[in-house]
This record gives sequence, structure tokens and C-alpha cells, in this order.
Amino acid sequence: MARRLVRPRQRDELKNIPYEVFIGLLSVLSIVNIVLWWVFYNDPQIQTVLTTMTALFTVVFLVDFLYRFFTAPARAHYFWRDFGWADLLSAVPATQLNILRVFRLRRVVHLFHRTGARHILLTVVRDRANSALLLLLLAGVLVMQFGSLVVLYAEAADPTANITTASDALWYTLVTISTVGYGDQYPVTAAGRIVGTLIIIVGVGIFGTFTGFLANFFLTPRQRAHAAAAEAETTEPAAVGTETDRAAQLQALLAQTEASAAELRRLLEEERGGSGSAGSE
Repeated sequence: MARRLVRPRQRDELKNIPYEVFIGLLSVLSIVNIVLWWVFYNDPQIQTVLTTMTALFTVVFLVDFLYRFFTAPARAHYFWRDFGWADLLSAVPATQLNILRVFRLRRVVHLFHRTGARHILLTVVRDRANSALLLLLLAGVLVMQFGSLVVLYAEAADPTANITTASDALWYTLVTISTVGYGDQYPVTAAGRIVGTLIIIVGVGIFGTFTGFLANFFLTPRQRAHAAAAEAETTEPAAVGTETDRAAQLQALLAQTEASAAELRRLLEEERGGSGSAGSE
């Protein structure tokens, strides 16, 4: 009989939907930064902010490539057929190669075409913990970049300002969004303080959500273990009762069998006694 060859099913290279949307939006932002980098080519302060954010994106996209490569069902297929080579080159810290991040957008477009926007929205709502964390991380990246640019622009016109360079703006945004607030850099203009307030709100939201995410991550296995133990305790008495009932039934059956055997032996003895008496006569 001919053996039918069954082709193994390939696991989809796409990861979970919130993660793919997060990487796609981050890719859009990185491409926007390429355009801003060339538009403000003569402004060294803006160039410094954009270069710093590009370095951050490079680390994120490199980790994303390694994650996809080592979890791909067929690594060669991912690298050559699913544009893994573009993911790797786009993680190189070179502005000319960053344009290859458009291939990451291809996955998001493919995801929308295959699953539909309604299904994606329902999945994001259903997976609230991961979606909220990734959304706030994206908000943190946006605030880190545009907050630094806006604060730098707002404070540059005030002669009493102490945020005068891109390094000052990035440091102020970082310590504010992390809710540390050293106080060595602070805005003195109304526009700068409004931006600072927004940065504080986003920072509190990010770290509050991250704390809740970690608590849910560590407590969920423990809750499942408690639920399994409670279920085992509930079913164990029933199992013990079932075994006890079976033992009682077996003992009763054994007693009935022994009584029947004793009755048969008595009848045989009576039959033999009767036969012996008839023979002697």
C-alpha cells in the first residue's frame, strides 16, 4: 500500500496581534523620523534627538529580529522568503538602511487583510493586559521624542531657561517620564510646563500599568494552582466514596457466594446420606 505523504503544517510567522500592531506603528514612527532627519538636516539639536531615538529603535528592531528568527518554524524560509534579511539590515544603525523598515509594515498590512480590522480590534480588547502595556510603551516612545522636541523648542526662546540643548531636553523627559524628577532640569515657560504635565501623566500610567502587568503575570499561575488544588480536594472525597461503595458491594457478593456454597454442600451431604440409607436396606 502506498504511503501518503503528509506535509507538516507550517506555523504562521506572524506573532500575536497586539505585538504586530506595536511593531508596525513603531516602524511608521521610525520612517517618519527619517523624513524629519532630512528636513531638519541643518539643526544639530533636532538631529541629536532624532539620532538618539533612532538608536533606541535600532535596539528594539534588533531584538524583534532575533525573536522572529529563533521562533520561526523554518529559519531559512523566514530569512529569505519572509524578508528576514530586511529586518536584520533595518536594525543596522545606518540611516540609509532604515528605509527597509517598510517591510515590517508589510506584515501589518498582511495581518489586516487576512484577519480584518474588526477581528483585530476584538483581539486587542480581549487581550487587555498586553494591549494596554504595548500601547503605553508606544505612548512613552512618542512622548520621549516629541516631548523632548517641544520642550526644547518652547524653552529655547526664554533667556532664563535651563533646558537649552537636546541633551537637556532628553534628560528632562527621561527623568520625568520615569517619575524620578531630579529637579536639575525644569521648564520655566507655560508651554514647557504643559508638556511636562503630560509627560508626568504618561509616566505614571506606564509604570502603573507595568506594575499591574507584572502582578498579573506572577499571580495567574498561582491562582491556577490553587484552583486545581481546590478541584482535586472536591473530587477526592467523591472518588474515595466510590471506592468504599465498590468494596462493600464486593464483600456482600462474596458473603452471598459463600452462603450459596454452604447450601450446596449441605444438599450434597443430605443426598449422600439418603443414598447410603437406601443401600443398607
